[in-house]
Amino acid sequence: MIQLFNTIFYQPILNLLVFFYNIIPGHDIGLAIILITIFIKLILYPFSLKSLQSQKALQELQPKIDEIKIKYKGQKEKLASEMMRLYKEEKVSPFSSCLPLLIQFPFLIAVYQVFMVGLTNGSLAALYPFIYNPGSITTIAFGFLDLSKPQIVLAVLAAAAQFWQARMLIVKKPEVKSAGSKDENMMATMNRQMVYFMPIMTIVIGASLPGGLVLYWFVITLLTALQQVVAFKKKSPAVTVVARIPSPANNLLPEKQIEDHKNDQLN
Repeated sequence: MIQLFNTIFYQPILNLLVFFYNIIPGHDIGLAIILITIFIKLILYPFSLKSLQSQKALQELQPKIDEIKIKYKGQKEKLASEMMRLYKEEKVSPFSSCLPLLIQFPFLIAVYQVFMVGLTNGSLAALYPFIYNPGSITTIAFGFLDLSKPQIVLAVLAAAAQFWQARMLIVKKPEVKSAGSKDENMMATMNRQMVYFMPIMTIVIGASLPGGLVLYWFVITLLTALQQVVAFKKKSPAVTVVARIPSPANNLLPEKQIEDHKNDQLN
């Protein structure tokens, strides 16, 4: 199993990274990491696009979801049934946004191994025969950053990109005091807290990892956020608000006003 993982993920990423390192003027490992991150992002693009489309669709469905939650409040089985019916009718999967994260994990582990093992001096034996072996890799990027050691600046940048990306997924909804439940409010609060908690965890964890890995995480998160901006740029169709004609029992209107109102509706 380990050998299969190395063959499919670790070895190709190591070879591609060394290839970029060889052809970049000045042999800057930082630029090589950025290029390989873009390459991996292109591979994952169809999956991430599908995820963003699903997130966008869920945002547009939020008013209908809220309406169902209010209508079937306290009826868990009926609520679940109606939610599944809505997802099926709209052809939206609430779990599709998790797929890119699962697919990205093997790439992240492989990149981690590349920086922990593959780039140390004398450990480039996994290179393909057609890839030039430079003997050793200079881990100084951009002339001043040692990517073999933790870099707090990169950890902060990765956290900022993650915060920006997560912030776009928060749907702002008007507060309705007469509707909703305590559980829903608690979940919404937890989601908002995670927007701030996860970037803090990124700084804590990133500050202990090699700078090269954190640079990879920063760039791929930034690219995902930019992809989100493009995917979410298209505005949702405006919600049509249907005005109710006051009931004669509650508010008697002259026949002329009622007739005028009906004509306005037809026009």
